[in-house]
Amino acid sequence: MGSQRRFADSVVVITGAAGGIGRALGEAFAARGARIAALDVDAEGLAELERNPGAAAGRLLCVRCDLTLPADCEAAAERIRAEFGRVDVLVNNAGVVHRSSFRTTELAVFRRVMEVNYFGSLQITKALLEPLIEARGLVVVISSIAGLAPLYGRSGYSASKHALHGLFESMRSELADQGVGVLVVCPSFTRSEFERRALGAHGERVARGRSKVGSEASPELVAEAVVRAAERGQRRLVFSPVGKLSVWLSRFAPGLHARLMANRLASELEE
Repeated sequence: MGSQRRFADSVVVITGAAGGIGRALGEAFAARGARIAALDVDAEGLAELERNPGAAAGRLLCVRCDLTLPADCEAAAERIRAEFGRVDVLVNNAGVVHRSSFRTTELAVFRRVMEVNYFGSLQITKALLEPLIEARGLVVVISSIAGLAPLYGRSGYSASKHALHGLFESMRSELADQGVGVLVVCPSFTRSEFERRALGAHGERVARGRSKVGSEASPELVAEAVVRAAERGQRRLVFSPVGKLSVWLSRFAPGLHARLMANRLASELEE
């Protein structure tokens, strides 16, 4: 646990900010007085954010950014510094998921998931690292329970989240002396458009519904918990009793965890 952080008049950069958890995070940080730089590849979603009556002048900057393109990340970083002059918090929230078996999933889908979830987070963090060090700032990583335990039908997604843990928890140890904190957040099932945009085995949108374990959290509930954890200086936040049980079972009773997971989620892969 680190020292207490305050976000009044800080600059918070959020990727995947146009909807779901990202939008809720922007609202939660803004409610604490932060200025928000909202990054997303969805130009229409960003335009909707800008039209929001609660978007105070000079306190919201919307930047279209494809995180898979290093040039976009560098350009976004330059624009944020030009507009706000500093970066106190970076929230790596943007991501993509697939729902398809390892056997049938094309390699291009694995690469797409890794490009967005892992390399996208890596590239924007590198682009903003120096201002974060100057501010003795904070990096928040929206991972998943899938970053701590296997997840049926989402092998590429789980792999990308495990990679995020390795990257950012190693980075934390390197940057501790510079005062940069890292909070890794592991939500369970959350009610948003994220899963409804899931990729199938060939990169298509999945039409069939998603199964879930336990109840779905709202984006607002997740966002508020994330900001509170950031204020307290936590290093990791794991959501929900089901999420915590899944992590425990996967470590100490992996066979039971695998059976329970298959029983609950295998129907997602049925045509």
